[in-house]
Amino acid sequence: MPDRSDQLGRFLSDIGWSDAKRVLIAGDASNRKYERLTRGPETRVLMDASPEKGEDVRPFVSITQYLRKAGLSAPEIFAQDDARGFLLIEDLGDDLFARVIKDDRTLEAPLYEAAIDVLVHLHAAPVPELPRYDAAVMTDVACLAFDWYQRGAVGSVDAGARAGFSSAMQEALAGLDATDPVLIQRDYHAENLIWLPDRVGPERVGLLDYQDAMLGHPAYDLVSVLQDARRDVSPDLARQMVDRYLTATAHDAGAFEKACALLGVQRNLRILGVFARLSLAYGKPSYVDLVPRVWNHLDKGLDHPAATTIAPLVRGHLPAPTKPILNSLKQQCNTIPLPS
Repeated sequence: MPDRSDQLGRFLSDIGWSDAKRVLIAGDASNRKYERLTRGPETRVLMDASPEKGEDVRPFVSITQYLRKAGLSAPEIFAQDDARGFLLIEDLGDDLFARVIKDDRTLEAPLYEAAIDVLVHLHAAPVPELPRYDAAVMTDVACLAFDWYQRGAVGSVDAGARAGFSSAMQEALAGLDATDPVLIQRDYHAENLIWLPDRVGPERVGLLDYQDAMLGHPAYDLVSVLQDARRDVSPDLARQMVDRYLTATAHDAGAFEKACALLGVQRNLRILGVFARLSLAYGKPSYVDLVPRVWNHLDKGLDHPAATTIAPLVRGHLPAPTKPILNSLKQQCNTIPLPS
């Protein structure tokens, strides 16, 4: 089997970038790696997504083409090797929303307004052919909170509680499937958005990490960016952004608010399970530090009347992330294998 570094060297040689200076700029919760390549005044970003680690660049390429055709700032793709999992893409810079806001808090509202305007623009575009993120799929991934967080926190999965939750969650979400779907990026938050102030309109927001896009409810990415696992968004700002979206679209406010609550519960349960799994199975304990914020989002969502049937099933069986539980999730790092 060819060495990965040899494959990468051949890719860079074939596209004329073998002499570039290479600096690792990011990894993420997946097995993808990113490097910035510099050659004279030019820079590019290399995506290294090995198929042998379960990665596939083709969804990223397809969604990139769709987003760019829709007039949004997904990075241009300059070269690709689908079989080996390499892409050379446009370097959109380092001005992630989270960093820009940290340096200048006065930009927080304008940047979030721009992020909402991207969603308004995107949701007006014709939808591509993609799988549906419907009630059944959303329920399945919400159950990760039982499969991994409950397992790591209390030592086992309560199969009966999981089954009862699954039934109630799917029933609660089922009504959302009737809403016309839009493309949802599914990881739309302040560390995946890049500020490009020299561009115009929705193009001022650079987009990243959307390869898992599906068709889903219009509230999903709105919830994603406002209930961020990595930074706090004030209730006042969140309220302003929901109102901004509703003013620009034709959604019924009451139905949309209910959808936001249910999707927030679903999304935060999924993230709770994913972050626990990243520590327990993948040896990435730093994600455990984000669990308290995710739990806080979840707890608030469970207070909404739309979550009446779900709340007791979650609160009765998933323990709050106390310090001993968080420590336990870290101490069990990389000790529980993925199901075969």
